[in-house]
Amino acid sequence: MSGETDVLDTASQWLGDGRKVALGTVIKTWGSAPRQAGSQIAVRDDGAFVGSVSGGCIEGAVIEEAIAAMADGKVRTLEFGVSDETAWSVGLACGGRVEIFVEPVH
Repeated sequence: MSGETDVLDTASQWLGDGRKVALGTVIKTWGSAPRQAGSQIAVRDDGAFVGSVSGGCIEGAVIEEAIAAMADGKVRTLEFGVSDETAWSVGLACGGRVEIFVEPVH
């Protein structure tokens, strides 16, 4: 199975088990971004996750926002880039930028 199918299948299984889930999706990239648009991560309410939106360099920040989205029910659009002062703290030093849409799933 492909990586994206695994992400959606796992998210569906978690929802079926009664867990809260949020999805993060790369919606736009600029320059040398680690993942292409459409890449996804599914995050469970306990912080477990499957998939990737950056090859590991910003997953921690996206997971935190996904957990917050599950708590308040609000979507978020996150942007990370080498010019962003948070880029180095989250590890996005590849020279590109990435925009990620995070949404709670019901």
